[in-house]
Amino acid sequence: MSGPARTDAGVTSAPVTGEDEVRRLLREDLRGGTAYGAPQLEVAHALNTNENAYPVPDEVAEAITTAVAAETRGLNRYPDREFTALREALAAYLTHASGVTITPEQTWAGNGSNEVLLHLVQAFGGPGRTALGFTPSYSMHPIITRTADTTWIDGLRGRESAGEGDAGARFDLPVEATAAQAREHDPSLVFLCSPNNPTGTALDLDVVRAVYDAAQNAIVVVDEAYAEFARPGTPSALTLLEGRPRLVVTRTLSKAFALAGGRLGYLAADPALVDALRLVRMPYHLSSVTQAVATTVLGHADVMLGTVEAIKTQRDRIVDELPALGYESVPSDANFVLFGGIEDAPALWRVLLEEGVLVRDVGLPGYLRVTAGTPAEVDAFLAALARHPGTASIEEEQA
Repeated sequence: MSGPARTDAGVTSAPVTGEDEVRRLLREDLRGGTAYGAPQLEVAHALNTNENAYPVPDEVAEAITTAVAAETRGLNRYPDREFTALREALAAYLTHASGVTITPEQTWAGNGSNEVLLHLVQAFGGPGRTALGFTPSYSMHPIITRTADTTWIDGLRGRESAGEGDAGARFDLPVEATAAQAREHDPSLVFLCSPNNPTGTALDLDVVRAVYDAAQNAIVVVDEAYAEFARPGTPSALTLLEGRPRLVVTRTLSKAFALAGGRLGYLAADPALVDALRLVRMPYHLSSVTQAVATTVLGHADVMLGTVEAIKTQRDRIVDELPALGYESVPSDANFVLFGGIEDAPALWRVLLEEGVLVRDVGLPGYLRVTAGTPAEVDAFLAALARHPGTASIEEEQA
């Protein structure tokens, strides 16, 4: 226990606490920061973290159990540092899903897509370098960037022509305006999301092409964590990889594959870029168990993705039904919906929580985000909102 500190004048000052000492030694740019974290609360309907609401199917759970059991006797040995079987499985899945030939040498993986993103920033960011993103977007992009001692630049979204009630346009990334920002800031990394979190909007690939050409000194990262939920006809940035060695497409097994607890994210890129990530990864960063689980899941991709259409149906149902309740919904290509028309978003968040429905306050004034869950969960969410109409309904009543 720290005792009282004495000054040169012999006056006793307040004792130094552990918190004081830690704050004094902490990196200056991290002092006063807030750690990432969605609320983890026991509620009837948790619709705040964009998880797949459906459990792992029995046949896949049994296959995972068998695969993990086979690994247990050899846990005294380090795992395959190159996670060879997993990379082969990732390449096969991406090739099948996208129609683009992806080789194992083009793939990389980590403990969730956040670790993959960290590897990218560690390799291509650092002191004196910058990363450009476009708010609102995935909140971990700036957090990862700053913790890797890289300067974050907040880019601008939206069209000047966007009017009231045109939320999708307000969150757009217009081609020329976005490329102009990339050209102006000349960053070391650019983060794009398709579909974007928290808006759910997919990205026109012309934006990716234009940003890639404008940011000549940047690694351009297209975060496709929710790609499997996109509406028909939505192209993947995987189709742009050939001939673009600075382009990276990141994905995850956490969402559509219902493996949030398994922690496996991955990317596809030029083999030379993948090779550079070996310089920053920790030795044996993917455990034998993680590799076994992920490889098994990818071997059952059709089964694991069997709930995607059901989730998309509930997502579209939310988008379609919210306006009648006085709320503005943003069309979505993800497994969640951003909705507005809220007079006091934090207050509505608390009201919904009291009714057993946990949604996400993403920090956008007048907006909340809800995950598309099971039909019963969406029933509960819409019923709760019906008891608390949005501002559009209030305005109609007052008119």
